[in-house]
Amino acid sequence: MNEWMNHPAMKNIDPMKLELIHMAASQTSGKSGKDLAPIMLALITNANKKGIRFSSEEISLILEILKDGKSKEEQAQIDQTINMVSSLLKKKG
Repeated sequence: MNEWMNHPAMKNIDPMKLELIHMAASQTSGKSGKDLAPIMLALITNANKKGIRFSSEEISLILEILKDGKSKEEQAQIDQTINMVSSLLKKKG
């Protein structure tokens, strides 16, 4: 599960963001696609409260991490969840 921490793209991410990503990854371990929505929303919300903004590239990377090792069905659920979270964030912003 933690091989993603060695991903080349992770080396350019702010250490504060890495910590938040690591926390989210540990919270999502073993969870199904639909259970990821609250965790992702909390990650982004907590980051925003601390003045941390994730770029779309960083969010994409996080999603790939979350989808790693999941079934096609769960990956589709994650994609649906992300679309829902994205639309919620756009409404708030």
